[in-house]
Amino acid sequence: MNNISIFGTSSDAGKSTLTFVIAKIIQDMGFSVAPFKAQNVSNNAFVCDDKSEIAVAQYFQAQILGVKTSYHLNPVLLKSGRGSAASLIVEGKVVTNKDVREYYRDLDLLKPAVKRSFEYLDAKYDVVVCEGAGSPVELNLMDKDLSNIFIADYYNTKIILIANIEKGGVFASIYGVYNLLPKKLRQNVIGVIVNKFRGDLTLFDEGIRIIEEDFKIPVLGVLPYKPFNFGFEDSQSLKNYIQNKDKAIINVAVISYPYMSNFNDFEPLVSDYNINLEFIEANIPLDKYQMIILPGSKLVIKDLQWLKKTGLFKSIKDYKNEIFGICGGYEMLFNFLDDKYSLENEKPTKEEGFSFIDDIMIFKKEKTLEKKEYKIFDCSVKGFEIHHGKSAKYPLYYENKNIKGTFVHAIFDNDNLRDKIFKKIDKRYKSFNFETHKQEAISDFILELKKKLNVEKIKKSLYE
Repeated sequence: MNNISIFGTSSDAGKSTLTFVIAKIIQDMGFSVAPFKAQNVSNNAFVCDDKSEIAVAQYFQAQILGVKTSYHLNPVLLKSGRGSAASLIVEGKVVTNKDVREYYRDLDLLKPAVKRSFEYLDAKYDVVVCEGAGSPVELNLMDKDLSNIFIADYYNTKIILIANIEKGGVFASIYGVYNLLPKKLRQNVIGVIVNKFRGDLTLFDEGIRIIEEDFKIPVLGVLPYKPFNFGFEDSQSLKNYIQNKDKAIINVAVISYPYMSNFNDFEPLVSDYNINLEFIEANIPLDKYQMIILPGSKLVIKDLQWLKKTGLFKSIKDYKNEIFGICGGYEMLFNFLDDKYSLENEKPTKEEGFSFIDDIMIFKKEKTLEKKEYKIFDCSVKGFEIHHGKSAKYPLYYENKNIKGTFVHAIFDNDNLRDKIFKKIDKRYKSFNFETHKQEAISDFILELKKKLNVEKIKKSLYE
């Protein structure tokens, strides 16, 4: 059977979303399916079942498909590093910090890892749905494009183009990408999906005719714009969330610093009708909020310095209501943060924290990657850890009066802990089953888009 590549005709076309939608549709046909992305650039990562680290998009796609998670789904991951460098994670483990130019120069060295992972999945599943990255026709980088060109060419995958009509220029992006693809790949294009259309879909009937008759590219469907509050991959997707605030009784502020990571920690709060969730990027009055959350950070000390520069540090220091730190935000609560091995900074750096917790947070060379059930805040919770920081006194979590913090991500996914924390703030808080809500929302979303797609043509392409 043929595998499928998902190419965007631009960035933010909706590749990650359409990857899981198409993969799930194929799975429902009776085939075994796995998601895959050769290389991802993201500060948002999850710990897999095999204790490796991959980007959140591939983890989320695997969750939807019920696929066991491992580094094979995303063998190369780049995360923000010190200076112009990036933290390079290969087959689930940190390899080194590399300058971006050095990374592209040595890219061929990563191809064996990509091939091992793809071939492992290809042997295990009927179909591998491969998400591309950015545009597949950046002509100056095509020989270095692992996610799009290398996979599609080397493994002869069928290709679906995804075009975002919301930002304009959809015809130019479709025509340009298709005609700039190498001939072999053009011949493997199944068709294009026009994504994020707002308004009456029949208004694009003439657009479909132009693409199919003039461009000679089949249109597999025109999909309406639908808000989707799960699988947040980056700050842009996070800012597009839709929340029903009509019944909100608790105001919660998340401090959105420049290197904020693991946006998915807040999906349960976005879904919670009891909560009005806001992301704060400037030193505004904090009086209206019953809780402030300091989220994860890829570069913790730099974000801590940003808080001091903006004045938010003092505002938070003087804040009297609930303060909750997660991972990097937890580290900021300590007396000092000591990056003595220059893991996140250009040189050894020691920075004063909020001093809510009487200990020093030391960044160790060995990275903690853990996924399990924890006993914290007098609750049993499921979650995961990704961090270099280590505390001798409080290695996992801390709680004292209005100050709480933990290294554990996905903390608010746990109904019991969410219920305990927010009922303390307001007794009127009513908990809900987040996992059930999430699964129902995902199923409804996929079903709605499936109705707009040419499923038979996609199925046929698997055998052509």
